[in-house]
Amino acid sequence: MITDTLKVFVTVAEERNFSRAAKLLHLSQPGVSLHIRNLEDELGAKLMLRSPKQVRLTEAGEILFRKAKQMLALYEEAQQEIHLLRDVVTGSLIIGASFTIGEYILPAVLAEYAQQYPEVDVQVHISNTDNIVHDIRDGRFHIGLVEGSTTAKDVQLTTFMEDEMVLVMSPDHPLAVFKSIDPGMLQDQVWVMRESGSGTRAYSDRLIEDGGLAVKRSFVFSSSQGVKEAAAAGLGIAVLSRWVVRKELASGELSEVKLKGMKLSRDLLQVHSKDQPAGMALLKFVHILEQHAKRHYADL
Repeated sequence: MITDTLKVFVTVAEERNFSRAAKLLHLSQPGVSLHIRNLEDELGAKLMLRSPKQVRLTEAGEILFRKAKQMLALYEEAQQEIHLLRDVVTGSLIIGASFTIGEYILPAVLAEYAQQYPEVDVQVHISNTDNIVHDIRDGRFHIGLVEGSTTAKDVQLTTFMEDEMVLVMSPDHPLAVFKSIDPGMLQDQVWVMRESGSGTRAYSDRLIEDGGLAVKRSFVFSSSQGVKEAAAAGLGIAVLSRWVVRKELASGELSEVKLKGMKLSRDLLQVHSKDQPAGMALLKFVHILEQHAKRHYADL
């Protein structure tokens, strides 16, 4: 089917790499190359320029890339509407999620979703908040799930959960002897943080800035897991979602210290494209996500 060939073309164009596209599509690399060659023969135009490092789209390729994404979205929408006639949800669902959500919240949501809608193929891409918003703009994901805030005006944002943040450190840290402290006691501390562009990093930066705190030294990790392990090892203090550290707090690997007079929390957001129609697979996922949030987040 032409839709299969267009899907191969779009995947190669997005990944800029034949072997990565082949892996995502569960095809051989020669099979991917054949799809592209047949498409170029049919259109009578060179669509891609290949080099050892990456694939670049020609002018004709850029035109087809834009139109092919629209065609595939419309085809999937029609497919889902037709399947609704027999009350079956099919198609694909591509989710972009920031680290806290993708690693600690989404798995349980998807387990419920997969049980109810076994004919939907699901892909999850985990990155930081800024990257997820960027890829929603580019049409790579059906939905983005991110932490904290974003200044993006060209996407639709909907809060689906409040996320409690906690100040954590090694049980051997000098501050760990306190159950709660004045925020000023965080002056001149060593911090363990996420990278710039992360929602968790933005939250830590705001806390430090609003409190007028000086940071003695900082260590930066590109995952919440890295921040958590570093804090447990005594590298410094960190602010993380309770979802991330609940097991370590229960086991005593980390200690929590509350800040007097402060509630540490942030919103978790759905990010949607304003241009991309929401198919039935996405609508059903959003419903399960919101129901899951109502049932579970208050218990943490």
